[in-house]
Amino acid sequence: MEKQNIDWANLGFGYIKTDYRYVSNYKNGAWDEGALTTEDTITLNECACVFQYAQTCFEGLKAYTTEDGHIVTFRPDLNAERMINTAKRLEMPPFAKERFLDAITKLVAANAGFVPPYGSGATLYIRPFLFGTNPVIGVKPASEYQFRAFVTPVGPYFKDGAKPITIRVCDFDRAAPHGTGHVKAGLNYAMSLHAIVDAHKQGFDENMYLDAATRTYVEETGGANFIFITKDNTVITPKSDSILPSITRRSILHVAEHYLGLKAEERPVLFEEVKDFAECGLCGTAAVVSPVGKIVDHGKEICFPSGMEKMGPVTQKLYDTLTGIQMGRIEAPEGWIHVIK
Repeated sequence: MEKQNIDWANLGFGYIKTDYRYVSNYKNGAWDEGALTTEDTITLNECACVFQYAQTCFEGLKAYTTEDGHIVTFRPDLNAERMINTAKRLEMPPFAKERFLDAITKLVAANAGFVPPYGSGATLYIRPFLFGTNPVIGVKPASEYQFRAFVTPVGPYFKDGAKPITIRVCDFDRAAPHGTGHVKAGLNYAMSLHAIVDAHKQGFDENMYLDAATRTYVEETGGANFIFITKDNTVITPKSDSILPSITRRSILHVAEHYLGLKAEERPVLFEEVKDFAECGLCGTAAVVSPVGKIVDHGKEICFPSGMEKMGPVTQKLYDTLTGIQMGRIEAPEGWIHVIK
């Protein structure tokens, strides 16, 4: 497939319809064989469980054109495993790991013309999702489901470079200790929308959520995990049973230790510690790493030594190394890169 006639350098981070999507339906206790389709609309009963009780989950990953011209995805096996864990928590039938990988491979290959060229700064975003489709009026799980995945080319998350952002300590709770914070359920993101809209109205870029039980430990934002750098260059990420297990975060910890020779820790982080860190960032699929320059706690400012002009030096190394692995400039650990074609 020839490359689409798209202005890759000026591509925004939004939805663009592509040629194919993948669909598989679950009925009578089993998934059908699934197939690619050109149909981009979904018709459901008004009483479908996804509408009534938010029985839905999703994943997010990307396809890249590497330096040597291959189309690849980054650690899709972990996305498959995370979706399985989410489905089980929401009483939905898991979509098998092998089938997930096969679906993603076929989907990206079929839309190869939409994969941005190497060096453009753009990527192909992949969105698999799973939802209850049959009518349910009593509070219970659906009995029929659809697994679906589509792709859309997106530009870099930061058009003007990754400038440090300002976030606030949020008065809302993101997830209860024994709730669904550790899975990628759609309902987690719905409840965060009011908080992020309010943050933007107040002049902040994001929210820092603290643990709901004691409000003394750092958890995450509405859609990204935290990374902190100490003054002696130790990389730390918060650990909690109600934090989403970010694939980017896990990859950054490995890169810090095995590529950059830094000490890396995943542990509970007291909010009281934050003022003593040298650098702070958010990590996730969309932006990889977003530097944080300032945290505001009800009027009290915590300003990091790395400043408000650019990424801190250690955060920059983590970003450069991880994106280098994704783009094929740096040799990847075994199993991290899934070659499509």
